[in-house]
Amino acid sequence: MLEQSDYIICPNCGTKVPIVKRLKVGGRKPLNISVKNICGTLRACRDITLTAEKLGCSRGYIYMVLAQQGMTPREVIQKR
Repeated sequence: MLEQSDYIICPNCGTKVPIVKRLKVGGRKPLNISVKNICGTLRACRDITLTAEKLGCSRGYIYMVLAQQGMTPREVIQKR
């Protein structure tokens, strides 16, 4: 049941309107691709765009994950 604080007063008619809090339903699950998987695929493809297509993520996601580990795509590709 709603408490008194779960209402607001309508500025037009002055009646109490309940505030309904809903759970977020749906939406996309966050990606969780490991750095090891990204590095391996990047070394094999030697291209950010191909790597992103193969892993099903964006180029930006690859850059972000590598940056969090202090790496750049160039470093990964050149390291063999």
